[in-house]
Amino acid sequence: MFGCKLGSRRQLDFELRDDGTPVLAQVNRLAGTAQATLPVHDTLDHFLGHVGSAAFAALRTRMVRRLIRMKALDQHRLFGRFVIAVDGTRHLHFQHRHCPQCLVYQHATHTIYLHMVEEAKLVGLGGFSLSVGTEWIENADMPTAGEAEQRKQDCELGALDRLVPALKRAFPQTPVCLAGDSLYGCHRAIELVEAQGWTYVFTFKPGRQPNAWVEFQALLALAPEQVVRKVLPDGIRQVYRWATDVNAVDTEGRPYVVNALLCEETVGEVTTTFAWMTDLPLRADTVVEIATKGGRCRWMIDEDFNLQKNSDLNLEHAYSTDPERLKAYYYLLQIAHLMLRLLERGSLLRQVAHDVGKTPLTLWGSLKNIARRLLDGLRHAAPGPEPPPRRIQIRLNDSS
Repeated sequence: MFGCKLGSRRQLDFELRDDGTPVLAQVNRLAGTAQATLPVHDTLDHFLGHVGSAAFAALRTRMVRRLIRMKALDQHRLFGRFVIAVDGTRHLHFQHRHCPQCLVYQHATHTIYLHMVEEAKLVGLGGFSLSVGTEWIENADMPTAGEAEQRKQDCELGALDRLVPALKRAFPQTPVCLAGDSLYGCHRAIELVEAQGWTYVFTFKPGRQPNAWVEFQALLALAPEQVVRKVLPDGIRQVYRWATDVNAVDTEGRPYVVNALLCEETVGEVTTTFAWMTDLPLRADTVVEIATKGGRCRWMIDEDFNLQKNSDLNLEHAYSTDPERLKAYYYLLQIAHLMLRLLERGSLLRQVAHDVGKTPLTLWGSLKNIARRLLDGLRHAAPGPEPPPRRIQIRLNDSS
């Protein structure tokens, strides 16, 4: 369903259960099974209810561990660390309370009930992004009458308190640099990251840390020699400046210290300013890589959310009404997206395209067309004799 971007459970029956197609034989061959029939979509939904969501979350973790062990993701490291971006997003919304865990948001004219997730994705160059962790932003219990709007609800920072230790348990030996937007640029998140022995790169905005921003600007003026200028091949001009030991104060008045990096990027006549806070060492030979692989790559998680919501992966579609099954479908979507990412950026498609004198883009046109070809393969490619066992290696490419 997700790998072929069918968009809904019902499409499984419409697309994969036609008589006369070799779909069952293909599925048996891929899965190493000998089933006599394909289940209908309601049977699959029932099955997920028995399995539960935790098994699929664990499967995703094992897949990412395997990629890390085989060094397939090493090109995306920042000073030896994997950059993991965190952010929250809306998963589902309802006009009526769906379950006791719904978040309640009161608008001027109506109330909506949300399911949200705090997602962690391993990000890298060329738009590379893989899901590595999920924490559900949800209320623990049903409020009593009249309490829904008054009680303190779960939030992104609350979910981060659970997500970061869970990531540490899942990847205990993996060096991590956590990246996030300005919401996470606070003492609470920094302490949490440092407790795991990790580093961080968070977006730095004056509205989030006004006093620290004023000191940052003053320190920049005192060290005009701390500057790196770059002109990219497409003519974009970048100016990097930085300061170390910038003093900040949290909402409870506790002081802490960060390093801060600023990049002024000029495209034509328009200049945009980006800034980040970090504990990584800032020098002339490090600032460009920290900004490029750490600060700028954080946007990949937003692009991933947009892709998953606005493509036939249908992230915001309610694939079930059962809360536990909804989570199982979410994890399955992330696993399918991981596999599609590897397919899209792997050497297999590039070799196929090269054999006919084309690039993958000119051969297939779009990622949606690749998913459609996968569906065509299941429906129409007659299984041949079992090939002799052999080992192949698929190499990833970080170009966009």
